[in-house]
Amino acid sequence: MDNQQQYNEPQEQEEDSHIDYKAILAALKKRKSLYKKVLPITFVVACIIMLSIPNYYTCEVQLAPELSTSRSSSSISALASQFGLKMGSGVMGNSEALYPTLYPDLVNSTDFKVSLFNIPVHKKDSTRVTSYYDYLMNDQKEPWWSSAIGAAVEGLVSLLPLEEDTIDEHHVDPFQLTKLQTMIVKSLEKKVVCDVDNKTLVITISVTDQDPLICATMADSVKARLQDFITEYRTKKARVDLEYNQKLYEEAKVRYDEAREKYATYADANQELMYQTDRTRLINLENDMQLKYNAYNSMAQQLIASEAKVQEETPSFTTLQSATVPVKKAGPARSKIVLIILFLAFLCTSAWILHKEGQLKPLLGLS
Repeated sequence: MDNQQQYNEPQEQEEDSHIDYKAILAALKKRKSLYKKVLPITFVVACIIMLSIPNYYTCEVQLAPELSTSRSSSSISALASQFGLKMGSGVMGNSEALYPTLYPDLVNSTDFKVSLFNIPVHKKDSTRVTSYYDYLMNDQKEPWWSSAIGAAVEGLVSLLPLEEDTIDEHHVDPFQLTKLQTMIVKSLEKKVVCDVDNKTLVITISVTDQDPLICATMADSVKARLQDFITEYRTKKARVDLEYNQKLYEEAKVRYDEAREKYATYADANQELMYQTDRTRLINLENDMQLKYNAYNSMAQQLIASEAKVQEETPSFTTLQSATVPVKKAGPARSKIVLIILFLAFLCTSAWILHKEGQLKPLLGLS
């Protein structure tokens, strides 16, 4: 008797867990008129929303830094440190503070973004030239609901007794940005992106914008600004040494010219030397001139070496992909998004119908 009960219990559980697909289909057909109302309305609303979102374009630039042996060793040690490995002290001793894996952090810094504000740009369908900062402030297209929300917020703020803001929005101080300037800087986090491949060290700069010409212009400008910053950083010490040696060279040249002028003047005035003191003074002037010449010659050699050092420290980049004006938009993918919205609306409507018809819990396996 017990065995027969144990045998019947699994059969009853299987019957309870069985999903009645015919009942589900009948419930959906029963209220198919609801689909005819929901889906067309969803389609129209989705189209209105997607058509309100402006198009955007993306331009990519790729660079490959040409590193010397010492710089390559520095980059290798930097990559090894990311995995908790330490290389020899000799290699790490020659490492640079700014290796390619830090370039994304550099591009994402506030100082670098603010340096992009004064770049002159103009739209593809216009000849009016403006700064990138003014373009981001005044010429960005927004969905209609963003404009409505912004107008409502401005209306509420105007009713409040606030103090007048005396800060000029066109004056940009990286140390103290205004709220609007801070918002623009944050928006550049998505518009300007730099990525470095840890294996090949290829630098990829991607710029996204609503205008294709400005997109390509900014991609090329970001590449140039990044190259200039890296060049200035790596050659800073060599350029300081060059300026110092240039100063020493000019001072040595002045001293040598003065000593030569004194020797020539005294020699012309005393062509027939009758006294030993005159001869001794002439010899002293000649020796002093020779010493000044040796110092001048030494400074000239150091100056040439400093110029060669600056050239040696100047990094070189190979452009793998130049900036080009994009022809096709990068987004938004309106048709795909509308289909996804329609599919979600279909699922939600079906779930609501099954809930009303009492078929949702059996479908989900709930009692």
